[in-house]
Amino acid sequence: MPHHLMNLRHVPDDEADEIRALFEQHDVRYYETPPSRWGISMGGFWVHDDDEAQRARDLLADYQTQRLAHQREDFARRQQRGETGFWYHFRQRPIPVLVAVLAIAAILGVSLLPFIHLD
Repeated sequence: MPHHLMNLRHVPDDEADEIRALFEQHDVRYYETPPSRWGISMGGFWVHDDDEAQRARDLLADYQTQRLAHQREDFARRQQRGETGFWYHFRQRPIPVLVAVLAIAAILGVSLLPFIHLD
């Protein structure tokens, strides 16, 4: 019976590539199903064998621990350099940020309009 190892929804391409390389490096016999075009069904990594599934899950657990530590270190470095947050993104790309803020304000205005009496 197939064993689902990992859901690929919202997984960045670099992470999926690293997992594929990890499985190839350790000779894990896996197969991959892509996510559907409309996001209804999930894609993922799968194996058929029970023993292979446990070995792959152990590899994934170690990989996820290492990736978490690496991502946190990277975020801390970017935070020290001031490369995170709203104002950083605003300075880098002011037009898209302004458009998003205006869209949010417009949606809020339209949503709250029935409750505001301007008599």
